[in-house]
Amino acid sequence: MRRKLKIKTGDIVKVIAGNQKGTQGKILRVFANKNRVIVEGVNVVKKHNKPNANNPKGGITEKELSIDISNISLITSD
Repeated sequence: MRRKLKIKTGDIVKVIAGNQKGTQGKILRVFANKNRVIVEGVNVVKKHNKPNANNPKGGITEKELSIDISNISLITSD
């Protein structure tokens, strides 16, 4: 049985564990089946893109990766 998540998209949360501990951000997306969330400005990685037909110059893009739901604490709810 899956447990019900108490957070949703748009809530403000604080990271309580890991390299980004103490950082606050807004939830952009919730993956309920994996118990993971994407938080704005947290766990940002740089991805190097090769040039292709859609993007002839290529370049470096920044993207937020998901973090486990156990590593965040709810601050305010929408």
